[in-house]
Amino acid sequence: MHELRALFFFNMLSLTAMMAFVPLIGPIIRELDMAEWHGGLMVTMAGVFWMTQARRWGRASDRHGRKPILMLAASGYVLAYAAMAGFLDYALAAPPAIWLTLLVMVILRSMVGGFYAAIPTVSAAQMADVSSPVQRASMMSRLGAANGMGLVLGPMLGGLLAGHSLSLPLYIAAALPALGLVWLGWALPRHAPRSVTPPPPVHVLDKRLRIPALAMLLAMGSVIVSQMVVGFYAIDRLGLDSHAAATLSSLAMTAVGVTLIVVQLSMSRIPRLDSARCLMWGALLAMLGFVLVTLWHSRAGMVISYSVMAAGLGMVFPSIQTLAANAVAETEQGTAAGTVAAVQGMAMVVMPLLSTVLYKIRPEAPYFCAALCLLLLGVLVARASRRGAGVAAPVEAAAARRVEGK
Repeated sequence: MHELRALFFFNMLSLTAMMAFVPLIGPIIRELDMAEWHGGLMVTMAGVFWMTQARRWGRASDRHGRKPILMLAASGYVLAYAAMAGFLDYALAAPPAIWLTLLVMVILRSMVGGFYAAIPTVSAAQMADVSSPVQRASMMSRLGAANGMGLVLGPMLGGLLAGHSLSLPLYIAAALPALGLVWLGWALPRHAPRSVTPPPPVHVLDKRLRIPALAMLLAMGSVIVSQMVVGFYAIDRLGLDSHAAATLSSLAMTAVGVTLIVVQLSMSRIPRLDSARCLMWGALLAMLGFVLVTLWHSRAGMVISYSVMAAGLGMVFPSIQTLAANAVAETEQGTAAGTVAAVQGMAMVVMPLLSTVLYKIRPEAPYFCAALCLLLLGVLVARASRRGAGVAAPVEAAAARRVEGK
């Protein structure tokens, strides 16, 4: 039990550190006199390395054991994050050439993303190792709850401390996973390496998974849009200075995290849900939140609009996972989960840069684009649901009958 608590705690602190950077992006870019797309490039490169390194870390943990690989990657993550904080502290005090700042930040953010990729990957593998098939859903849910706490605490930490310094939150964020790493090293036992058969190739275009894959691309893309431009938008549309914008960004993202947790916990208490219907209405509700941001130009309006977005997306994400799992046979669950994860990584790579490019055209453009995508998703799911195609309604019904039969 100690090892599980340490693992949950470390995952929470690691994501807290990762998310603490989000509300600081816009103010830091402005303070260093850099362009919006520079911030997008930094976040995009972290996503590229997350997407390309996650499977390699997983394979290494199969060959060498979970604990040594997790400790190695976590140590690299802490050191890379601390180096990024130190460089930004130096750059804010004595700004170097913009090209040099961009180069160093891209390298350091890439290292942060590459090392962080191991943390959720190896942690999930460890959960599977120590739990039975019946227990895994509960264990993975707890791990998800730990990450949800990090999603809330990270922006809160970044925004609240930004009033004192833009680099101070990053130093503290780097120290948090270092503290968790000490407990993890003491509590996590060293298990023998496992030999795992490589999973089958992921078929992103499998027709059974088109709706869940498209939904994940659009939903994750919308989340990234809301994260990337919130600081810029607070400065340009609400007339705030850099520190006030960082604080408001923190409040908005905190509201998102709290709302996501509340909505998903509420959904978990409902015994029967129509996943396609939840996906459709969730997409439309999230669309409303994105539109509200462009209409309600006040601090309270931004926080409330982001909460509406999160309420819709809180309905969308569990529905995506359910539809993907119910669309395939039991022997294909890994492929289905891998397909959705691959699309999620794709959104993390593409959307940061795209959202900042759209912002340069017009500050409202990224929000309108996300709203249009979510509207399209809601319409597609509604049409597919009426046809009974692509949303796994027959499969869900069959699965329910199997459960009842047991």
